[in-house]
Amino acid sequence: MKRNKLALTIAGLLLAPISGVTLAQSTPAQSSPAPQEQQAKQLQTITVTGSAIPRVDVETPSPVTVISAAQIQRSGLTTIADVVRTLSADNSGSIPNSFTAGFAAGASGVALRGLTVNSTLVLIDGHRSANYAISDDGIRSFVDLNTIPLAAVDRIEVLKDGASSLYGADAIAGVVNVILKPNYHGVEATADIGTSQHGGGFTRKATLIAGGGDLQTDRYNAYVAVQYQKDNPINVRQRGFPFNTNNLSSIGGPNSIGGQPSQNSGSIYGTVTPGQLTPGGSGNFVNGVSPVPGGVSQVLAPGGCGPKGNLVTNDPANPGSYCSENFVSQYGQVQPAMEQGGLYGRFTVKLNDTTTAYMSASYFEAKTRVVAAPAQIQNGIPTNTNNIALPPNSPYNPFPGQYALINYAFGDIPGGTNLNNHNARMVGGVTGSFDQWNWDATAVINHTWVDTMRYGAINYPALINAINTGSYNFLYPGLNSNAVRKAIAPDYSKTSTSDLDSLDLSANRQLWDLEGGALGMALGAQFRHEAQNDPFLNPGNVTQGFGNAVTKGSRDVSAAYFEFNAPLLQSLELDLSGRFDHYSDIGNGFTPKVGFKYKPFDWVALRGTYSKGIRAPSFSENGSSSSTGFTTLQITDPAFLAAHNNNGYTQPYALAQATVANPNIRPEKATNFTLGIVLQPTSWLSASVDYYSIKKTNVIVPGQTGPALANYFAGIPNPPGVKVIADLPDPAFPNALPRPAEVDTAFVNAAEQKTTGIDVDIQARFDFANNIHYTSELGGTQIFSWALTLPDGTRQQFVGTHGPYALSSGAGTPRTRGSWANTIMWGPVTVTGTLYYTSGMRNVALDQLSNGACLSVLPLSCKVGSFTYFDLTGSYAINDHISITGSIMNAFDKKPPLDQADYAGVNYNPTWAQNGLVGRFYNLGVKVKF
Repeated sequence: MKRNKLALTIAGLLLAPISGVTLAQSTPAQSSPAPQEQQAKQLQTITVTGSAIPRVDVETPSPVTVISAAQIQRSGLTTIADVVRTLSADNSGSIPNSFTAGFAAGASGVALRGLTVNSTLVLIDGHRSANYAISDDGIRSFVDLNTIPLAAVDRIEVLKDGASSLYGADAIAGVVNVILKPNYHGVEATADIGTSQHGGGFTRKATLIAGGGDLQTDRYNAYVAVQYQKDNPINVRQRGFPFNTNNLSSIGGPNSIGGQPSQNSGSIYGTVTPGQLTPGGSGNFVNGVSPVPGGVSQVLAPGGCGPKGNLVTNDPANPGSYCSENFVSQYGQVQPAMEQGGLYGRFTVKLNDTTTAYMSASYFEAKTRVVAAPAQIQNGIPTNTNNIALPPNSPYNPFPGQYALINYAFGDIPGGTNLNNHNARMVGGVTGSFDQWNWDATAVINHTWVDTMRYGAINYPALINAINTGSYNFLYPGLNSNAVRKAIAPDYSKTSTSDLDSLDLSANRQLWDLEGGALGMALGAQFRHEAQNDPFLNPGNVTQGFGNAVTKGSRDVSAAYFEFNAPLLQSLELDLSGRFDHYSDIGNGFTPKVGFKYKPFDWVALRGTYSKGIRAPSFSENGSSSSTGFTTLQITDPAFLAAHNNNGYTQPYALAQATVANPNIRPEKATNFTLGIVLQPTSWLSASVDYYSIKKTNVIVPGQTGPALANYFAGIPNPPGVKVIADLPDPAFPNALPRPAEVDTAFVNAAEQKTTGIDVDIQARFDFANNIHYTSELGGTQIFSWALTLPDGTRQQFVGTHGPYALSSGAGTPRTRGSWANTIMWGPVTVTGTLYYTSGMRNVALDQLSNGACLSVLPLSCKVGSFTYFDLTGSYAINDHISITGSIMNAFDKKPPLDQADYAGVNYNPTWAQNGLVGRFYNLGVKVKF
């Protein structure tokens, strides 16, 4: 049996490229098991992603999760991003499509072990891909999962272990390897539609894969896969309280509804308050005006509040009157409109009995359309206009001889962002055998570009000119011409690019026989060029409310690696690998790895690994790059709140965080350790438990915001390189300490980051009478610790909390994630129910408030609840050619837990609970196959 497996493995090498990934066949060709039997067998074994040597036994020392095409279909998930992000090992720093306010809007990324998207390496057929052209938070590079062709996927292999010894940098937390079909014969087409029970999100999807030719008889195979998907937006107004408003006063929370002058917010009808020049102030109408003592606000629009506003006259925090306006409900989106599509083609030819060549090409495009609320005339960044006023001579000033402090939203100017992400990739490879060597040579050319167009944002110089000249009509905005609107809010656009060109060479062979089998050896080399060019979207910082980032850089990398696999005994094997890399910008690095597998009995295997890893600084971190982003700050300092009488000036607001690149930054280094056990006591049950520990040193982080803010409120000077810029004074308490407006830092190598935890995977399969088969698959991850130790020795523990809050969408670090899928197959019927679970978290974040104070001001508790939802999918085969498919996602319509502190969603956390706000979702489809 072992010889048959080895022969089939070598034969497989002749038919598919193996640059760092070898596809080993675990079932003899003559056995021809049923499809469900193959799936069960695949779940009970570990594939060899992470090894370059063909194996007799496909269980390696490293833990690997395999997601087959059949499992993907049974899950009801329709994109690579959705599939990968359901992995229990995906945690903090993961990027969802729903987070449209981030720098990397329009993309989706995976963060194994919670070590952010830049520490997980994403491969296609074992080869690298170009990164998304816009870095997450303007900092972290990652591969966008939206541009990988699901229609051509054979399976996804997830190595949950460090793999820098074979794949190089960025594989610290693990590897997601998307394996596409090496060949295809026949025609298969699918068409699906779906919609939410609560409205919005109507989706339609179609795929087609067609191919012909047999490598053995025709000596060629060619196929093409095409897919298209369009998702309508889901608007916040289609969902209920508390996810459709910023007014949580009914449950004891803050009232941050739009239009309140005290919160520097105006409605589209506007509000004005009598003002005067502040003594000792700047003397101008932009920031030198304060309210007249005893003055009260009034609605600016001659007709008062219109249909989108509600007149408020009894608000103690806002004397006078104003129009409250629920911008969240009117303009907010649970998910943006998205349109994805592309094609993938592959041609494979058998040149002779030992050599095979192939060429593949793909083009994918993902369009995202984000709608934003109207821009406010008042804004804190980059120029503070919170105290801006209409001069006494303004035709729209209702107070003769006085200034008029104005709060206003430009309702006649639509706001939003369009993102078009393009990905073009070409791969060519030749694989064969010669004199006991199996060899492979593969070249990759990958170019991506993202077209970004932002509209509806206010140009600061144009705004000042409009107020000075009276060219913009604040009383009757409908009378403004398109030219006037475009002058004050011109469109801003940029094209960002990234490139990866690589040549991968590998070879392997057996050396000599040991007691447990043949000693295997693999050698490889890689040469690649990487580049990124992401220009400023807001040159000169003239646009209000913009974060800004610029990234430009390139590098050349050359590497050589080796691997030895030694089956010392029938029950014991050792694996040793190492890689030497030379980077043109950071120098040299060597990363080794050693692993073992010991089988004292046929049904028990102990496995473990020890490895070193490296993450090269991104071009955002070590070049001439810089970025400015924003996070929501809830001030909890008692002295500050008391000094401002806890007024609107102290309510949650956008804090700017500016970070500049550090050319002297060092690469991150990691030490990985895994230890696990695999059990298969019976033919129908298998289980694995794996402990992991990852320790990163020289961790690259922006200077810490939390300690900087704590020092600011305490009156303690910050260290060199860290600066807190104060906002304009509170007009009601001008002598009190101003709130922070911006925190400026540079990237630094923090002392240490460490995470530990455990993965559990259990699979069981039962066969009953009447051709009934039942399969159960349980997987989960429990994090024991996720801690960052700062250069000053301060230790921040994030597991089970909302930290790291300043990271990406601020989703937090759930302690436990898991899923349980159960499938029943009965003749033509297949039904799968999958339960997903994410644990709750304490609503604190030590990187935001170092004293551990609660981020939420709700009195109910300082905890975000757990989230559990259930998906039900099924299919019915009418005959051998036509099947009907359907699903009910979030079948029990479970609502997301309240999360008032999360800034990526409206009072909920879209990273972990997006399905809750989408609600019960129905899909219906048909599959035709010939």
